[in-house]
Amino acid sequence: MEVGGARAPPPPFWAGGPAPGQTYIPGGPGPAAGVLPFTRTLSPMVTGTSVLGVKFDGGVIIAADMMGSYGSLARFRSISRLLKVNDTTMLGASGDYADFQYLKQIIDQMVIDEELLGDGHSYSPKAIHSWLTRVMYNRRSKINPLWNTVVIGGYYNGESFLGYVDMLGVAYEAPTLATGYGAYLAQPLMREVLEKKASLTKEEARDLIERCMKILYYRDARSFNRYEVAIATEKGVEVEGPLTLEANWDIAHLVSGFE
Repeated sequence: MEVGGARAPPPPFWAGGPAPGQTYIPGGPGPAAGVLPFTRTLSPMVTGTSVLGVKFDGGVIIAADMMGSYGSLARFRSISRLLKVNDTTMLGASGDYADFQYLKQIIDQMVIDEELLGDGHSYSPKAIHSWLTRVMYNRRSKINPLWNTVVIGGYYNGESFLGYVDMLGVAYEAPTLATGYGAYLAQPLMREVLEKKASLTKEEARDLIERCMKILYYRDARSFNRYEVAIATEKGVEVEGPLTLEANWDIAHLVSGFE
């Protein structure tokens, strides 16, 4: 091709392609940049639904089902979303399961490092709750949040603790807590019970949690009837499960839209 009587030089052989020794990303930064693009969690992939928590006289109980949903697909049916941190503290998480696994690895290592000190101290429920508020807010401020809502429970120095932290760092304590769809269906039921009786026994709290888990199984399309329960008392933290809910679908055909 001639321009103004002169022949234009051909384009470089490597133009727009991979340069020797450089990382090439189609549609990404040019080879001269030599850097990978920043990535962010834009949406959760494998997710867990509600986590429930209730204080009772002498302890705390939390529960979560074992479903890992890939969008609307019931992909994994035996994943644990509860974590025993130590003999006084436990937690459960809804939201992105990979982010929960990341948090679990960090917390497990923190507990190991604390035990290696051998000073007789361990992380209390309030300490883990406070630490999580900082972690969640820090990641949110970087526009790269951990896509989880966490319920922290425990029994330490004769006091029950039940706290909430979400992906933005919003945190509070309450006698009953629920995340996900449970905040709409289970929380009102738990509050109604505590309004009538301020202090529950361990058996009453367990029955309440089981009732709420059953209602969520009926009403929440992302829930499952296999679940785990973690109980913290002065004797320590005990995780029970997998447990199975006994459901009755005989009246399902009466529900509009079921067919």
